[in-house]
Amino acid sequence: MDKPNKLFSEMSFLQTEKRNSHSTNIDRMSVPEILNLINKEDSQITHSIKKEISKIAKATSLVSRSFKLCGRLIYVGAGTSGRLGVIDAAECPPTFGSSSHTVRALIAGGNAAMFKAQEGSEDNINLGSSDIKILKVDKKDVVCGIAASLRTPYVFGALREAKKRGAKTILITTNSRKILNKKTFKYLKDVVDVSICAVVGPEVLMGSTRMKSGTAQKLILNMITTTAFIRMGKTYENMMVDLQLTNNKLRERAKKIIMATTGVNYSSAEKYLSLSGDHVKTAIVMIMACVSKTSARLLLKKSSGFVRKAISLSEKKNYR
Repeated sequence: MDKPNKLFSEMSFLQTEKRNSHSTNIDRMSVPEILNLINKEDSQITHSIKKEISKIAKATSLVSRSFKLCGRLIYVGAGTSGRLGVIDAAECPPTFGSSSHTVRALIAGGNAAMFKAQEGSEDNINLGSSDIKILKVDKKDVVCGIAASLRTPYVFGALREAKKRGAKTILITTNSRKILNKKTFKYLKDVVDVSICAVVGPEVLMGSTRMKSGTAQKLILNMITTTAFIRMGKTYENMMVDLQLTNNKLRERAKKIIMATTGVNYSSAEKYLSLSGDHVKTAIVMIMACVSKTSARLLLKKSSGFVRKAISLSEKKNYR
């Protein structure tokens, strides 16, 4: 009897591996028709994410708690999913002034996999486990597996090892929770604290999860880290006040932020940015609270880095 193997059977459940009925004739369509079809399919993504907001909120709370304990958020993925984790981790330090150790990313196959596919590595459960051990993951950390197909062995190995070590675990997938809850995937569900299942439906090209699935994953990663860092006081109103001034564009953006928040002119913003030691938060508090650099730093320390609280605290006590 012709009997499929275990992997084939697992894949038969996955929505990410099904054919999209809207694109069966895509190879006969004109360029505008193909583009309109892709655009129409992409329009479903935000709706699918909206359904998972409560789960994303739970995941974000775990990450916020980890940051407050000086723990880390560690992304784990393979292929497109892994690359998206690397991108988000790399963008956090310049955006939020966070340490490069606060948000980390592991990709199956290592750094080389960012630029050239290392497909075989995603099947290695032990490699996922080993990578978590190397980072010495512990109970202060959160490990977030990113796997559109749900069952990526490398990701499972990492989540299982993280769970053993007491870390909180998150899984981001574009297959449904109903599928995750099947007996077939109990081994995976047992090592996940929060699952985010943004069901975007079959891809325009069957199984090409670099498309809708990848877009959904990127949006969710943005939501988690942005919200977690906002809750850590990394913004004032809707502006990035902990950005690192690593190039000329960011230096000019810093001046613009100081001008927008305090109402001072360009020259004054430039002056206070220099006096603050190129620290935007300090410059804002110096201006808004009319205090010295030393007092501004003290106010920020007492307010756990929140600019609003620092300014409010200055009004209650004399720091001048």
